[in-house]
Amino acid sequence: FSTRRRDGPLAAGHLSGAEAMIVKVLALALGAMLFALPAGAATVLAQIDLSSQQMRVYVNGFPRYAWDVSTARRGYVTPVGSYRAVRLERTWFSRKYDNSPMPYSIFFRGGYAIHGTYSIKQLGRPASHGCVRLLPDNAATLFSLVKQAGMSNTRIVVTR
Repeated sequence: FSTRRRDGPLAAGHLSGAEAMIVKVLALALGAMLFALPAGAATVLAQIDLSSQQMRVYVNGFPRYAWDVSTARRGYVTPVGSYRAVRLERTWFSRKYDNSPMPYSIFFRGGYAIHGTYSIKQLGRPASHGCVRLLPDNAATLFSLVKQAGMSNTRIVVTR
């Protein structure tokens, strides 16, 4: 960090109103391009906090979403750790729990997945058999981000 005076066209006070507007438009365009990178170029991070029952989603290091989730209720476990997405299933039904629908499933460890739920009144508190449940629309959004970025560019981090 330097306290020296900087000269040049971008120094404070040297931009006209029109030039300042052009710089702002270019900065906005650059920001838009960062969020519109081609498939495989983006990184997606889904951070799940078991204590707050919240998921935060970051794309290319920038916060994009914060959603309520439901994770494992008493007697069940949502595994803590850092994982890669290993399988995507747009439509899936639980083979273990009464053929329950699991729309927009993102599997990250064995049978554990992030997926949509129709038990929306339970979001924000532990209620699942171990999966991470989201509103179906939020699950669809995350599913799309992961599909665009690629599973190898997706990290799922579960903390207490």
